[in-house]
Amino acid sequence: MKLSVFTVATPELTPEELAAAAHEAGLHAIEWRYKEAPEGAEGMQPSYWGHNLSTLLPSGGDAMIDRLRQAAEANGLKSISVTPYLQAGDLEATEEVLKAASRMGALYIRLGVPGYDRSRPFGELFELARRYLRESEQLCKKYGVKGLVETHHHTIAASASAAYRLVEGLDPNHIGVLYDPGNMVHEGYENYRMGMELLGPYLAHVHVKNASWLEDGASEEDGSIRWKSEWSGLKDGVVPWKQVIDDLKAVGYDGYLGVEDFSGQFQQSPDMLKHFTNYVNGLLQES
Repeated sequence: MKLSVFTVATPELTPEELAAAAHEAGLHAIEWRYKEAPEGAEGMQPSYWGHNLSTLLPSGGDAMIDRLRQAAEANGLKSISVTPYLQAGDLEATEEVLKAASRMGALYIRLGVPGYDRSRPFGELFELARRYLRESEQLCKKYGVKGLVETHHHTIAASASAAYRLVEGLDPNHIGVLYDPGNMVHEGYENYRMGMELLGPYLAHVHVKNASWLEDGASEEDGSIRWKSEWSGLKDGVVPWKQVIDDLKAVGYDGYLGVEDFSGQFQQSPDMLKHFTNYVNGLLQES
């Protein structure tokens, strides 16, 4: 397995700084966040989902795509993903991301999955997602870039089995699943190896982060303890990464492990990247 970084987790680094830091830390690839900058971003402090300096801006055009690709290549790294925040059903936006990914030479993009908040029935959302994925499959085939469904809390793909229902029957050469055990702490936990076995050829990429459950006071209604989930350090959360890596090896996974650490454990992203590579390489050697 090889190591990558999703640039959402390195907000204070420019593309050139990020590529150099990733190379120094021993990573192999970069997943570029794809999102327009918020209004007034230049006056904001860097942040994961706000003013993120390592983001591929849609308004940047081909020149920015080429800049980011060249930053990676100059440091011996591959650009493996262009990772946007698409809405399920928006084929026009999906095709724009695929164009950018194709020019970048990326392997993947992240496709849209409907959120679930009790306002619309699951069946309606499921049909929307299936229709969108079938149509996206043809676009992905056209551009030679695989579209991924991410296991993510507050969506209809919170677990591996839920993600499998969405992609079942589609061509795994063009549609796959981004498996994220950290997200599954918040919602969607299943036995890791069982989920990987179920996904089979759809298991295309893995994100590495962690989260924990903490007491959140007592209910005013009956005094029972309430709980909340929060991001935590890679070694400190619920996900037993040694077990996850053992399970990935058991099912024959040989793709990338991409760090997406939101713990804030390190003030500087280069320190976070070095911690990630040291920790994960150690687990890979033990397995």
